[in-house]
Amino acid sequence: MPKLLPRSFYLDPPDIVARRLLGKLIARRLNGQSLTGRIVEIEAYLGLDDPAAHAYAGKTARNAVLFGPPGFAYVYFIYGMYYCLNISCQPEGHAGCVLIRALEPVKGLATMARLRKLPANAAPRLLTSGPGRLCQALDITRAAHNGLDVTRRPSPLQVLDDDYEPGLVRETARIGISKAVEQPLRFVIEGNPFVSR
Repeated sequence: MPKLLPRSFYLDPPDIVARRLLGKLIARRLNGQSLTGRIVEIEAYLGLDDPAAHAYAGKTARNAVLFGPPGFAYVYFIYGMYYCLNISCQPEGHAGCVLIRALEPVKGLATMARLRKLPANAAPRLLTSGPGRLCQALDITRAAHNGLDVTRRPSPLQVLDDDYEPGLVRETARIGISKAVEQPLRFVIEGNPFVSR
């Protein structure tokens, strides 16, 4: 049975947490059903020291989740059409997070396809490959999920460990940003077909 990751898992800096989260499971409970995907691509955002991070300009009502405590969902809206799921890292008062960029769908694929407005037999790669897609497939929104504690059993959004070993991990520059673009803070499971393009 997969184990729920404790809050202590998220106490380290985001680049360390990001690497360790590869291969873990995002589990979303929706209307009595479990929608589950394995993390295959993730990015680290380093808070006040990172010009690409939402926390860079300091704490606001919008980004307060990033300043702790760790292990909470930070969901934001981008391009006027997509939600993105992050998880806060580091001790309370120290901003940082990881952005979940792609999942390998594991459970609830037909529901994920419906939520993505795709045929039930859609190619699994179309479901959760990319941060906007995975939020659509898991029905994650800022209104419903921002600030949720992912370390508690009652939470409809959790991160689980089923002892999966991801194998070779590759570091690259982050995607879709215009600042601090050179930092190798994107981590992917090498060769996994669900990594975003």
